[in-house]
Amino acid sequence: MTPTRHYLMCRPDHFSVDYAINPWMDPGTGADRDIAVRQWEGLKAVYEELGHSVSLIDPVEGLPDMVFAANGALVVDGRVYGARFTYPERAPEAGAYLRWFAGHGYETKEASFTNEGEGDFLVMADVILAGTGFRTDVAAHKEAQEFFGRPVVTLQLVDPRFYHLDTALFPLDDGRNAAYYPGAFSPGSEQVLRRLFPEAVLASAADAAVLGLNAVSDGRNVVVNSEAAELQLELKRRGYEVIPVDMSELRKAGGGPKCCTLEIRS
Repeated sequence: MTPTRHYLMCRPDHFSVDYAINPWMDPGTGADRDIAVRQWEGLKAVYEELGHSVSLIDPVEGLPDMVFAANGALVVDGRVYGARFTYPERAPEAGAYLRWFAGHGYETKEASFTNEGEGDFLVMADVILAGTGFRTDVAAHKEAQEFFGRPVVTLQLVDPRFYHLDTALFPLDDGRNAAYYPGAFSPGSEQVLRRLFPEAVLASAADAAVLGLNAVSDGRNVVVNSEAAELQLELKRRGYEVIPVDMSELRKAGGGPKCCTLEIRS
């Protein structure tokens, strides 16, 4: 039986694309909030149908990217390492998420260095993988290691489309394996990944380009962007239950299933 997970999500009541802080965002095109809400509600329903628990944080007007809950913190063993956002447009989100956790009885730590939570920190079975290159300072990797007492492995991102680690890699098998797109990483970091995960699922450039790797796995079920066709076939071939979801409207701000999902690990 697959263990249940606890996720924190934020309804996109104030979602919009009014500024550009990553290559996916085009203020001239904008986004349809009503469609984004329907897609988000569909994702939440999937988690609940799988038996997972979903908690909600209240959205804050003026913070259109707050829907991307994964960026709000990193939670391991019931302890919370807060975010410190790169861009001023998102800076107030850090306090909102940290206050939510403090108000629910979690031990929290305000970050001293720039980091964007689970956007660039992915918890594996034995290590925490940590991205850098666009949004998260390497010093935050060291701070997280000291706070959690878990080894942190730094990975260099080199393609601005994959500005967070969670756009280029997601854990499988409860963190014992991974799926990733090699082209998102520096040559040295790609070698590290090959050593860590010799049986990894390697995604194509086409699937990476629709944020197919911004996926959520509970060890058995994988919730993935519906357009990532080759990735879905490979995951099915390896025995996973694949659940495709349409997150196309939220992708206009650079987000997918994982971006909308912060795992609370107690």
